[in-house]
Amino acid sequence: MAEDGQSDTAPRSFLTCATEVARLLGVEDVAVEPNDRHARLLAHAVRKPLLERASLPEELFAPLMAASVYDPDPSFCRWFVEPAVYAFGRRRAMAALVDYLRTGTDAERAGAVRAWYCAHVPLHADRSPAYGSGGVRDPALDEVQDIKDAWLEAWSARSA
Repeated sequence: MAEDGQSDTAPRSFLTCATEVARLLGVEDVAVEPNDRHARLLAHAVRKPLLERASLPEELFAPLMAASVYDPDPSFCRWFVEPAVYAFGRRRAMAALVDYLRTGTDAERAGAVRAWYCAHVPLHADRSPAYGSGGVRDPALDEVQDIKDAWLEAWSARSA
């Protein structure tokens, strides 16, 4: 997807996405391993810093969503979706996944389906400092009924 700073023809991989997230967070690269292992080590290195911050810079949103979509392991794509949901809101994260489902490659659409499940992660005030004082947050960040409807519409169009 061109929106995240990559050209439509640039090769994408989970490694390139995880590397971009690490770079934006200022996390030093881990030892070079084979690509699949290297990407997982980077994901592990950024997990804690992502969840420890009360806010994340705007420029991190698209790379986080790309990493969640490109992560080949449905058990781990949550490592990128969850911080996006906390910092940017469930609404925005899910809307980005709808965009991947509508306009992405086959691989991106499959990744969006995996990440969609993780975007429903329960939010807990004690899990992230992204919540305001007293454990409250703007409910509009997480209002998603119309986004769920858009997902179902995009899914139906894809399946037709």
